[in-house]
Amino acid sequence: MNTDQSILLLILSALLVLLVWGRWRYDIVALGALFTASLFGIIPQTELFTGFGNPATITVVMVLIVSFGLTKSGAVEFITEAIEPISGTPYLHIAVLTFLAAFLSMFMNNVGALALLMPIAIQSTSKAGRSPATVLMPLSFGSILGGLVTLIGTPPNILIASYRQEMTGESFTMFDFAPVGGGIAVCGILFMLLIGWKLVKVRKQTTGLELFNVEKYLFELKVTDESIFAGKKAGVLQDSLAEQKLVLISMVHRREKIPLVYRRQLVVANDLLMVQGSHDDVEQFANLHKLQLVSAENAQRGILHDEDSRAAEVVVTPNSPIVGRTPSQIRFNRKYSVNLLAASRSGTPHRERLRDFKFQVGDVLLLHGPEDEIQEAIIKLNCYPLANRVLGLGRNKKAVPALATFILAITAAASGLISIQLALGMATVVMVLLNIVPVREFYDGVDWAVVVLLGAMIPLGGALETTGTTTLLVSGILSVAGDMSPVFLIAMILIITMSVSDVLNNAATAILMAPIAFNIAISLQLNPDAFLMAVAVGASCAFLTPIGHQNNALIMGPGGYKFGDYWRMGLPLEIVIVAVALPLLLIVWPL
Repeated sequence: MNTDQSILLLILSALLVLLVWGRWRYDIVALGALFTASLFGIIPQTELFTGFGNPATITVVMVLIVSFGLTKSGAVEFITEAIEPISGTPYLHIAVLTFLAAFLSMFMNNVGALALLMPIAIQSTSKAGRSPATVLMPLSFGSILGGLVTLIGTPPNILIASYRQEMTGESFTMFDFAPVGGGIAVCGILFMLLIGWKLVKVRKQTTGLELFNVEKYLFELKVTDESIFAGKKAGVLQDSLAEQKLVLISMVHRREKIPLVYRRQLVVANDLLMVQGSHDDVEQFANLHKLQLVSAENAQRGILHDEDSRAAEVVVTPNSPIVGRTPSQIRFNRKYSVNLLAASRSGTPHRERLRDFKFQVGDVLLLHGPEDEIQEAIIKLNCYPLANRVLGLGRNKKAVPALATFILAITAAASGLISIQLALGMATVVMVLLNIVPVREFYDGVDWAVVVLLGAMIPLGGALETTGTTTLLVSGILSVAGDMSPVFLIAMILIITMSVSDVLNNAATAILMAPIAFNIAISLQLNPDAFLMAVAVGASCAFLTPIGHQNNALIMGPGGYKFGDYWRMGLPLEIVIVAVALPLLLIVWPL
């Protein structure tokens, strides 16, 4: 082992540890690893950003833009409207939602497919009197399985196809993944429908305001003539409330409802103040400043029936700017022009002071404010609403051209007339020309953290080859398992990749494992396509933890799941996947 190999292995080891630790976002960690490798001369500075121009990275960007166009046009939502009538039959409801999620994920970003279906799943199960937990985990897993079927279904497939192009001069085509991926998806979903959904841990959980119990920490105070706040600006009141860790949510000033109170607002006698905090703290504040505690029921009624504003539940996504920060740090209410009423994690409402609550991926937030401000805040927060989104004016008219554009692009790519990059690129341009995706929103659907991760990891993956580290690792593996059956080797690659993907981003897993798998096959004079397909399957099958895939993290809060709940269905599902994948790989891609 030479110096470059030693340094690169240390960098990759540190990268894996930091990614699993999760203290910093994966794209920042990957950039740090890239720059460190360049400082040591392992990656030439002239090749530092070649990963961002790699066909795989460009393809992922195009897929995300096209997926955003399909979502924005309302094309997919026509399909989902048919689900509501079957919500009363649990088995049929879960089956339809799961297969639909898988189908959508074949042709669009699986996170986007989940975001579309999650509100429908939550609302329909709640109306039927069941916990969303019964359907959200099968829905998430189904959307992940659907991505196995096509080239554009998931980033690992795109990366594996790009790696094959680089090594052999020929890429996998659109549906080369279908024989193996399709069989795995069908068998995996059938397992979930027959056995798996019964293994899901379901806790007693309600949704919406019943979950948050707003009456326990929202109180209405009346300003008396004797109060020191009468005749003062609201800023004085807000500063005093902040000292006691209380928050002014809204007020009624001279019979006029003010959903968001600004500091210059005048406070007069008989104004009604909606204050957030514990009962004891609010009562103590009211007594100290001669405010009359009216009723918690009035506060709840104001949230539920206020004609000028509404409450909305949203789930925090990995790309939200508030992850890892507290409301007080970002001055949440003022910055987003809405009130943060409550938060819950894993189905458990946060009962302590909300200003000190540190946001995490999967948290469910209860927002309150005017309709327009709520919609704007959801966009700025980069959160997913847990309610059906109403189609915007003219969106239904754009659904047909959006679908037609997408189908033409996929058909052209699948027939081999043009490359997938060109087909998707032309589709994005057409969507802009038809105003399906307005120019100002062209990049709104792009998950830039994933793009940066790919741009940083691809040169690191290349460094494995140029430094001879891949050859070193392959030699070590073959010295231990080289005499084993080829079937055992491909099973080992599949299982190792699945295990790594459960704690590491699936794209990073594919980039690291593809060179190893390919070189093992070449060294033993076996078909490298079978090994690459094993990596593609394993990298996308992360079902044991909420951190292995974004979809699993997103359902954690709405479903009320704990970290250890995923393996209950995920472990037997992964066993089923291995049992199905091995014979399919050997049949479709003979060794």
